[in-house]
Amino acid sequence: MSTVSRRSSADRTAGRTARPTPLRPPVTGWPEWGPPAPADSAAAVLDDLCGPLFASLRRSDQRRRGAEYVQGLLSTGGRKSIRNMAALIGGSGTGQRLHHFICSSTWDWTPVRRALARYLTEAAPPQAWVVRPMTIPKVGQHSVGVSRYFSPDEGQTLNAQRAVGVWAVSEELSAPVNWRLHLPQTWIKDGLRRNQASIPCEVEPETIGDCAVTACQEMFEGWDLPPRPVVVDVGEADPLATIAGLRARGIPSLVRVADGLSLTLTDPGLTGHGTRPMTAAGIMRAARNMGRPVTWRPGATATTRTALVTTVRVGVRGAGQDGGPLLLVGLGPADRSRAPELWLTDLPAGRSAAFPQWADGVRRVDRAFDDITAQVGIRDYVGRSYSGWHRHVTLASAAHTVAVLSTPVGVRPVRAS
Repeated sequence: MSTVSRRSSADRTAGRTARPTPLRPPVTGWPEWGPPAPADSAAAVLDDLCGPLFASLRRSDQRRRGAEYVQGLLSTGGRKSIRNMAALIGGSGTGQRLHHFICSSTWDWTPVRRALARYLTEAAPPQAWVVRPMTIPKVGQHSVGVSRYFSPDEGQTLNAQRAVGVWAVSEELSAPVNWRLHLPQTWIKDGLRRNQASIPCEVEPETIGDCAVTACQEMFEGWDLPPRPVVVDVGEADPLATIAGLRARGIPSLVRVADGLSLTLTDPGLTGHGTRPMTAAGIMRAARNMGRPVTWRPGATATTRTALVTTVRVGVRGAGQDGGPLLLVGLGPADRSRAPELWLTDLPAGRSAAFPQWADGVRRVDRAFDDITAQVGIRDYVGRSYSGWHRHVTLASAAHTVAVLSTPVGVRPVRAS
């Protein structure tokens, strides 16, 4: 049974663009997701989505281009370049029109993302919002935001664009709804590069952690979305600055931290350690006997899982201190076969039973990215413009939504971690 909510005839008609040519089944398929969804199913979801998604676009030709672009992302095999998509869609001048729509048009991607987020929350109300980074390897130096940086995950220096995405995660699906492109100093301070990429004057230098905070702030100020905890797993981001930034904006969060993060024990259940700073891993070792098992079901068709959850009240110096106590959270297997993941949160200990499920959203996002988001070409934009990048990833997020909502819930796997 589809999770797409059915609206009234009047609602579905309002703002709708003309129905695009029926989708062909995706050439690439969806790894681990069984056979591609039937073409008529994907076309029906796309048709249902296009009305609210492109309602902010004033011209009917822009709404048609938007539907064609999403259709091209879903249907084109291999690299989702504008040339390849235009060849599949067909029609004289299609490539030029799509290129103008993405790279040179003036439509604002923010209302489109807001409409996508609202559509998703109606289709499958999220349990949490998950923030994860995205790396887009590049060969040259001209794509907006590209720079060289050392990737701890890859263990090498990469030439790449970097961004953070905010995902809606529910039992039924995981889908991206907002993105923020990281622009290093070499781009912000270089007038020529900034002008060539048409970077808006209000865009200032940010860290990756700043990107995460700002992306969440954009969503919670005016998008009218349900308040849910924000789960942040962005390895490069300063966890204390991130949780402080979110807390200052009234956004409760669960932020992944490294073993060596320096904290101060303030938990009355642990005595004899004084007030000297300790590493997060050291605190968790001291709290070894405070863990409690929590059982949950990570998906609608998955078997139950059990995690050992340990919460310890801690203090930090500076960032994050003024808003009240913080909890250091350890999440590990019930048999203690490996060291626990460490998280920092301003959520109350009374909600600890939900921590494993929220943290598991990170793994579900990563699987969805590999299985769907990458397949619809979110990293395939080759233009140089700032606005072009944002429009492309916005419509790739819409294509992801069409793909996941046109796949029956029973076919969606929940793989073991």
